[in-house]
Amino acid sequence: MGKLGGFLHIERAGIHYRDAGERVEDYNEIVEKRNDEELSAQGARCMDCGVPFCHNGCPLGNLIPDWNDLVYHGRWQDAMRQLHATNNFPEFTGTLCPAPCEAACVLEIRENEAVTIKQIEQAIVDHGWKEGWIRPRPPKRETLRTVAVVGSGPAGMAAAQQLRRAGHSVVLYERDEAAGGLIRFGVPDFKIEKTAVERRVQQLIHEGVVVKCGVDVGVDITVEELRSRYDAVILSTGSRVPRDLPVPGRELDGVHFAMEYLYIRNRWVADEVGPKPLATPPPAGNITAAGKNVVVIGGGDTGADCVGNSIREGAKQVVQLELLPEPSESRPDDQTPWPLWPQKFRLSYAMEEARRVDKGEQDFSITTTHLSGEDGQVKTLHAARAEDAPPFGPVEGTGFEIEADLVLLAMGFLHPEQELLDGLGVEKDGRGNVKAGTYETSVPGVFAAGDARRGQSLIVWAINEGRQCARMVDRYLDQLEGIPTSPEIHTGNVEAADSGPEGPPNHVSPGDGSGPGRIRWPGAGNLGATPPSRFPAVAGVIPGSR
Repeated sequence: MGKLGGFLHIERAGIHYRDAGERVEDYNEIVEKRNDEELSAQGARCMDCGVPFCHNGCPLGNLIPDWNDLVYHGRWQDAMRQLHATNNFPEFTGTLCPAPCEAACVLEIRENEAVTIKQIEQAIVDHGWKEGWIRPRPPKRETLRTVAVVGSGPAGMAAAQQLRRAGHSVVLYERDEAAGGLIRFGVPDFKIEKTAVERRVQQLIHEGVVVKCGVDVGVDITVEELRSRYDAVILSTGSRVPRDLPVPGRELDGVHFAMEYLYIRNRWVADEVGPKPLATPPPAGNITAAGKNVVVIGGGDTGADCVGNSIREGAKQVVQLELLPEPSESRPDDQTPWPLWPQKFRLSYAMEEARRVDKGEQDFSITTTHLSGEDGQVKTLHAARAEDAPPFGPVEGTGFEIEADLVLLAMGFLHPEQELLDGLGVEKDGRGNVKAGTYETSVPGVFAAGDARRGQSLIVWAINEGRQCARMVDRYLDQLEGIPTSPEIHTGNVEAADSGPEGPPNHVSPGDGSGPGRIRWPGAGNLGATPPSRFPAVAGVIPGSR
């Protein structure tokens, strides 16, 4: 793999960001792309380590050394096939995943020397779209089985795509006006432009997935109707109940959950630059950071996204507070030794921007004691130094005040919303998540995947959950009686414009290079071999999952 000894004389070149002072003026992606020559050299650093611990670090089991080597040799199309063999949406992980694979890279034994896996992954899928290699892949035959997927985040999208490519009829329900979940409405455009999400949604549609936005399952369609219409149901509603701040003054105006603010900002950008949603959005909210003293409580990615949006809106000042102590600058080997994810300090892109324009600061070991205001509007956040161990109570004599016209609560999420789970009667675990050890819940035919099942987690885990849940649903559907599968019912292209010998249009989603009208399966090489089954047991790969 890679160039023999390449890691000894080729230096790591990490992700390159646009200038912080310039990027705060727009909503374009903040990462700058490297050219093919630079990426080839980075792929050459993959050291043929014998035991690739990057596989252990990646929940999807991405074939990282394989496509690193292919990029090194300039075989981008083959690299794209390998990448899609385990990951439905590499551009989602290539932009938003924190890259636990890099933390587990053998080269990371010497800290900050890991192969730049994340940017190579992103470059591969960028090539796929640019060259027209990624296309819709509808199944060859229909099974006559029906599946409803509730929630269109990455877990729901992955499950829907896998099951549709296996020949099942799939309807993807989303209560918001567009599909994508928090990637669409929580993550800002300057981290991932929403055209990247929309083209994957369109790929699902052209493969035959019915996407119904603006439909609140449990309200617009009852759980009884859902169960009667479909052979199986997947709950992929995410972990959407935010952690609250139970302090005096919480009821004041100007104190909001982070997602309330981020939804408004993402809808504003969509209205300004697109893409337009599939359904009518709700009335615009009025939460704004413009000209205000903003306090963001929570030091994770959601808090950083609030900081980044606030700076772009023109906030007067932004302060980000974290309850936990400040991590060390380097990997603490006594706590998170290699190949574990290191609990070390990382300056967020947003705080870099805030400091660059002299409008932001960040502090650790801070607990909020109460909020105060005037005429029902928050004006001051009262805080103190927090103890270093749970329950992180205030240290006596360390109290202080922060001006606050807008307080955003970004302290994580507790569990999925409970109403739909209670309506379906599924069993829950002690944290309020759906209890579904092998993805099937306590109610036969009802499955769960993603954050709704495992709790708040990474996007790479969500995609993996969707893929694995699809495997279990397919197995369940195969065992049902009453509606026989029919190998004689062929799928057609879903739009009349797609018919003809040339196959689906190239603008929908670039394909895998197998040529129009040919369906390919993992392990088929360049021969277009016939798959042994819809879901072969080899290496956990689901057909169509390139």
